[in-house]
Amino acid sequence: MRHRSLLTGACAAFVLLAAVPALAETPPAVVAEAPAAAAQELNAFTWQDMIALNRLGDPQVSPDGRWVVYSVTATDVDANRRSGALFMMDLNAPGEPMRLAINEGGANTARWGSDGKLYFLSGRSGTSQVWRAAADGTGPVQVTNLPLDVNAYRLSPDASKVVVSLAVFPDCADLACTVDRAKAVADDPATGQVYDRMFVRHWDTWNDGTQNHLFVVNADGSGEPVMVTRGFDGDTPSKPFGDESEFTFAPDGQSIVFSARLAGRSEPWSTNFDLWRTNGLSGDGTFENLTDGNDAWDTGPVFSPDGRTMAYRAMARPGFEADKYAIFLRDMATGQVRQIAANWDRSADTLQWSRDGRTLYTTAGDVGQTRLFAVDVTSGSVVPVTGEGHVSAFQQTPSGFVFAQDTLTRPSELFVKTFRGREMPRRITDVNPSLDAETFGEPEQFSFPGWNGETVHGYVIKPAGYVEGRQYPVAFLIHGGPQGSFGNSWSYRWNASTYAGAGYAVVMIDFHGSTGYGQAFTDAISQHWGDRPLEDLQKGWAFAQERYPFLDGDNACALGASYGGYMVNWIAGNWPGEFKCLVNHDGVFDTFGMGYSTEELWFTEWENGGTPYDNPRAYQEFNPANHVRNWRDPMLVVQGELDYRIPTAQGLSTFTALQRRGIESRLVVFPNENHWVLRPANSRQWHTEVFGWLDKYLTPAE
Repeated sequence: MRHRSLLTGACAAFVLLAAVPALAETPPAVVAEAPAAAAQELNAFTWQDMIALNRLGDPQVSPDGRWVVYSVTATDVDANRRSGALFMMDLNAPGEPMRLAINEGGANTARWGSDGKLYFLSGRSGTSQVWRAAADGTGPVQVTNLPLDVNAYRLSPDASKVVVSLAVFPDCADLACTVDRAKAVADDPATGQVYDRMFVRHWDTWNDGTQNHLFVVNADGSGEPVMVTRGFDGDTPSKPFGDESEFTFAPDGQSIVFSARLAGRSEPWSTNFDLWRTNGLSGDGTFENLTDGNDAWDTGPVFSPDGRTMAYRAMARPGFEADKYAIFLRDMATGQVRQIAANWDRSADTLQWSRDGRTLYTTAGDVGQTRLFAVDVTSGSVVPVTGEGHVSAFQQTPSGFVFAQDTLTRPSELFVKTFRGREMPRRITDVNPSLDAETFGEPEQFSFPGWNGETVHGYVIKPAGYVEGRQYPVAFLIHGGPQGSFGNSWSYRWNASTYAGAGYAVVMIDFHGSTGYGQAFTDAISQHWGDRPLEDLQKGWAFAQERYPFLDGDNACALGASYGGYMVNWIAGNWPGEFKCLVNHDGVFDTFGMGYSTEELWFTEWENGGTPYDNPRAYQEFNPANHVRNWRDPMLVVQGELDYRIPTAQGLSTFTALQRRGIESRLVVFPNENHWVLRPANSRQWHTEVFGWLDKYLTPAE
């Protein structure tokens, strides 16, 4: 994953889940405010519907290509919880999927072994451990029996070993030491926490002294777990969003290759992740740095079918987390490295080798879509495999692909597509069939000349039940990141279809800084947070109003989170009076203060051309706090108290400024939420507040 500082979750992280309601428990009805009468008559899709949806994700195809296993999550809003289950479908004869028996004790993160068995994580023993079942999901047997939760795992090529990631105190000689020390801390009546280096806190947790380390366990239960990353000062997988894609067994099963950053004292301002190889599986504390020549981000190692070549992704510029991920190949015998598809101006996500080793498959943002691409490892030619929509996960079969795809008007479904066939992908899941009876707004992508005359893209969405000749109030949505995108994809937080279902037209602009339009376009926002993106938003808003007469430009509200929240604050002082109301979720108020209080310092230092003490002018040039005197528009401010990316003081300062200026304003604080609002009951409250704010200031279409 990339672009993690402000983007990931403010506005652009997508939950890769949905469900097969015929087999999952039907989510309870949401008890919330009734939608408007017009929406009821239309059966328009609403935010209440969105929260209650089942969610599908994580498809995994069996080695013989016959079966696909995937996860299903149902939401109980009143109970404020979500519950997951695993399902299996026969790809040779897609039909009614099977709910696996192993769900009875809890099951997630299903992975197929080369032995044809199904491995998964379950907490049925008291901690999250690796289990194994037959291919049909019967006869579960516990594989690991560790006193700590397994947070990620990988199987060796012959399925005889498992490498697991555990959070341990790195100086402990064994796992019992970590357990005893954690208990001693919990039992100690003194609560002071002492730090000698950063990170002090990260994302939504304070540093408790543990690190993620890798342990190898025999799959037959024999022997003791071996800490193969002993002596390495860093986390693998990385915090807070790292996963199994960051480590893997070597093809011979006798060593581990992992992506990690040395912590030391520079961790908060370094993006120098390297690929390291353990010296066997003994845990002797020695490692080989395979990418020492690159001081930027290296990650995602995957080995070719013949084991001779390792593909991985790498950025070029140290300190810049939103740089393009290029694709590299390393000859494991000679150590020679070459880049492929060097002229492809897109950023590659997770890689998969084709079965013949001639092609790498990856996904990438592409002009408002996220497509699956095929990359020829010899010529470097790149060919799109999928069309419009957002591919969130994919797996190969003997004849093609299974992939999860969502759009602006539909959450994730599973599709199949052949390698060379020209036919359209075929959907094999009937996810949330109730959506077939609901009315969605119609989206349309448009483009216009933005900053510097360069082409900028955006989306407009008609309200559900659109009537020609009417004018509609507008929700003007601004994405976060800032290196992100509001493209043709589904979101369970900033969901454009919920605004359309409530009777609003929606306008979204992928301003300079957005991803999927080439790296130069993404780069354009760095050290230009307030001028180039604002110019794009202003020109895009004017263009949309001229092109789409159903937009009521005098009856609009601007909404955004993270960088989008920053832009709402910036608009308040530099484009006042344009919108009848504003909504700011976890937005930056004081860029100078942000430079000293956020945790991932590499982000603010890159975006502002240095530290606050070395380059204070840059931090003040586009600082919303310097323009509060111009504020006049009503604003709703939302803040999560566990948000250490954009700390609480930023939201409180925004609300203080509004109140001191005598501007109509409202503050909503979630003590148990981070940069995102994740809990079902809190999501319901969030939507009630946000849509209530729009309803208060915007006039419905007549």
